[in-house]
Amino acid sequence: MIAEIEKSAVARVIFVSSTSVYMDRQEIITESNVAALKQSPLVTIEEMFSNCNTFKTTILRFGGLVGYSRNPGKFFSNGKIVKNPDSEVNLIHRDDCIGIITKIIEDGVWGEVFNCCADTHPTKRAFYTQAAQASGEKTPNFAGSSEAPSKIVSNEKVKRVLKYKFVHPDLMKIEFT
Repeated sequence: MIAEIEKSAVARVIFVSSTSVYMDRQEIITESNVAALKQSPLVTIEEMFSNCNTFKTTILRFGGLVGYSRNPGKFFSNGKIVKNPDSEVNLIHRDDCIGIITKIIEDGVWGEVFNCCADTHPTKRAFYTQAAQASGEKTPNFAGSSEAPSKIVSNEKVKRVLKYKFVHPDLMKIEFT
């Protein structure tokens, strides 16, 4: 795939990755924390794009996507169990995904890696309970250790470098219907 891009006139690429590239480490994770990266195909693909010399790549590590048809209040309506309910969530609203991509293109910010998630990181228990209630769904079933490792992914670089102001900075204030 990259060889085909190298043969083309493409000069810039936005590669959408995921915050799942980070291990659960009970710490705040920034883009410079390479020790927190897992061995995964996604990390390998990021490296392939970043190491290419014929085009510039900006990597966006999005948290879990919410908004519009991605209503988290309905994620567990089929009885699926929410594991590790006291772990923090790293989520982002679709409006902010589009806003960040637009800002990168408008400002010409290439060759960077950005973590992209909301400012707040409520627990799964708090977030999914509120989202379910707001959507008229039953409270999800929770199971698992409250001591399970988790991570909080920092969005400070995207706010600092892009001067991006989140449309939905507080996950607990998003209205899901």
